[in-house]
Amino acid sequence: MPKLHRKGEGKPLRDAMERADLTIEELAEATKTVDPDGKGVSPATVGRLTSRGTSARERCEEKTAWFVAVVLHSKTNAPLQDLFDPPFFIPSHSTSTVERSRSDAAASEA
Repeated sequence: MPKLHRKGEGKPLRDAMERADLTIEELAEATKTVDPDGKGVSPATVGRLTSRGTSARERCEEKTAWFVAVVLHSKTNAPLQDLFDPPFFIPSHSTSTVERSRSDAAASEA
């Protein structure tokens, strides 16, 4: 599963938590309501994502970021992309006009 990078050393997360009036423990507890398994994100993980110190983590699992972002979005309207960066570059729409004369399968058999 891909990992997402927190933005701004966690500042957008901290700001959203402040706007939502949520502590680390309250945010962690709230993630249980959006997790289909009911497990949510641990307070320690939320703390590492929002921390500025040596325990801070720059990356987390996509599932973790999603649960945190859904809770914060429901309270502050902060979308996932304001809190986390994707782990990959998303290319723009292709403008290629080159047509293939044969399928990829036919090309690999040649």
